Amino acid sequence: MSTLNISLPEAVHQFVEEQVTFGGYDTSSEYIQHLIHQDQERVNKRQLETLLTETLESDELGYMTDEWWQEKRTQILQKLRSEQK
Repeated sequence: MSTLNISLPEAVHQFVEEQVTFGGYDTSSEYIQHLIHQDQERVNKRQLETLLTETLESDELGYMTDEWWQEKRTQILQKLRSEQK
């Protein structure tokens, strides 16, 4: 695991410490990791919605079969994974 040092204003640092204490986190790192994971999920959902909208607006609608959906799902997941790297 990599280390990342950040500087926070005192008020923000205090807020993080309160979230650790009252949010059930063991460390401030765990809390920050949780926030980053939530943001990754938000970004992934937005990207998925965009890709699905583009698909729905394309000419491919006449060809939707179970196999088509499976292929499209695979393509979208591969694209999202490659963008996260």
